[in-house]
Amino acid sequence: MIVEGSDLRRVAGHFPTGVTVVTTTHDGRPCGLTVNSFASVSLDPPLVLVCVSKAARAYACVEAERTFVVNVLAEGQDRIARVFASTAQDKFASVDHRRSPRGLPILDGVHAWLECDVVARHAGGRTHTIYVGRVSALATGSGRPLVFHGGRYTALAGG
Repeated sequence: MIVEGSDLRRVAGHFPTGVTVVTTTHDGRPCGLTVNSFASVSLDPPLVLVCVSKAARAYACVEAERTFVVNVLAEGQDRIARVFASTAQDKFASVDHRRSPRGLPILDGVHAWLECDVVARHAGGRTHTIYVGRVSALATGSGRPLVFHGGRYTALAGG
């Protein structure tokens, strides 16, 4: 059996994921993109990974800067996810944000954020790069996380 990318997308869509926006700065300007491939890797040392599409405009920023913030979106922030998934030139124009102590963009109202330094990068097929980041700062917000399942943004069930 030959598995096509479209088949994997359809089946992987049955697995609910959190929604994140990975942000950084490049030449003093903020850049970012929506990413749902995010995972905790290790507690000692504290490591996470994100998979970034090489086709994304923000790919060059992450590749050049080697630092990033994972913004875990909160319920109701699906508009922000759509903005950062788009090809808009200035994605930060309509999104409130602040700077971390190191100057990286943190989106306002997120469920959580993690500031990271790239410690490894791996090929993720022809289309993505897998960045492993050592967490240097982090915080949680309130509320509940935004979830993506079955091709759409949704809320967690229950209380």
